[in-house]
Amino acid sequence: MSALDVFAALCLIIGALSCLLGAVGLLTFPDVAGRLQAATKPQTFGLILILLGTAVQLEFIYGSGLLLVALFQMLTSPVLSQLVGRAAYRTDSIRRDTLVVDDLGDRIRQEEERAR
Repeated sequence: MSALDVFAALCLIIGALSCLLGAVGLLTFPDVAGRLQAATKPQTFGLILILLGTAVQLEFIYGSGLLLVALFQMLTSPVLSQLVGRAAYRTDSIRRDTLVVDDLGDRIRQEEERAR
């Protein structure tokens, strides 16, 4: 067993554990903001580690395709969570008493005042 095999195995195991912890967070966090956090950060990190371990194990033959998958995930995950968070905020699905800073609320109020 070479050092690359050990590295690939560690990437795969840590990536799978990160995805598992993200899934547990989705089930246990009480509000939308917490669930969005659990759905994006550990899932993206876990997927990138799994892709890295797979690329090392396949000796980088499919590295460019796996790199594109990782880039697509890193680009779409934050955008999607931003859109879902805004939609949840506007439909009062987020507990506003837990927010430290409410920039979106201030911006919505300013837009409503301009519209009058």
